[in-house]
Amino acid sequence: MKKTFFTLAFFITCFQVIAQDKLLESVNDSLSAGAQTEYVTGTFKALYIVNMKTVEAPAAGALNVEFQHRFGTVNSGAYNLFGLDFATFRLGADYGICDRLSIGIGRSSYLKTFDGYLKYKLLRQTAQSGRMPVTVSLLGTTSYYTLHFDQSESALSNKYRFNYTAQMLIARKFNSSLSIELTPTFIHYNLVESSADKNNVFALCGGARMKITKRMSINVEYDYLFPNQLVSTTDPPRSNSLSLGWDIETGGHVFQLVFTNSQSMVESQYIGQTVGTWGKGYIYFGFNISRNFNLKPHDKPKT
Repeated sequence: MKKTFFTLAFFITCFQVIAQDKLLESVNDSLSAGAQTEYVTGTFKALYIVNMKTVEAPAAGALNVEFQHRFGTVNSGAYNLFGLDFATFRLGADYGICDRLSIGIGRSSYLKTFDGYLKYKLLRQTAQSGRMPVTVSLLGTTSYYTLHFDQSESALSNKYRFNYTAQMLIARKFNSSLSIELTPTFIHYNLVESSADKNNVFALCGGARMKITKRMSINVEYDYLFPNQLVSTTDPPRSNSLSLGWDIETGGHVFQLVFTNSQSMVESQYIGQTVGTWGKGYIYFGFNISRNFNLKPHDKPKT
């Protein structure tokens, strides 16, 4: 009788342990299913820090129209209203093929340049610590200038008018106010000014956004071209690009006031061909305006 009792008690205890293990496994499975990866959004509020593109991209089926405008240099004097009598602009359009892949085209009055790019968001920063600390996008840009400087230049073969840029955009949103981007850059020029200049050049670009109010932020951007690559003498001398921006979000678009020593807004030009420094008054005042349009039709409600 005792053996039967102990045997029955043993089986009941084993059954309870197994049932508890199954219950814990079920709870853990539910928790794992609920712990979905959360991605950080809004690292930057626009597709450009100032001149440099951000890791952001239009949503799938969305079209972003960008108008970038630069006046003349401040040191052009009062006669030219400190540069306001002159203007350089770029009109661009960016389209989201999917949430990770976007395409863009543009046309600049500077050197009458056409540009196009592809951007792919390779990695996305996660809200959970210890997973993915940064967002990484890959960017490839091609530019083609059409300006005729003189008779000999107008006959220049088309292939020498192309330049190519490859960039890895690495950004992190540290908190709701501060985001930083670092961008290793490679540029290939099909034609350079002299045999002393290199066709392949490298640069390291960086930018940051600091939110100051709910709808305003201050942006800064610096593009460092490594020395001894483009060494031809220019007047004024070639220098690195330094830009400041003040972003104002107004409904469906972002308005940005700009101060920069770069006249161009295309990568191969503002990174490798900027001339003049802030200290000598080579400052271009301007603005960027971006407006987003959703071209993807909304799903009709089910009846």
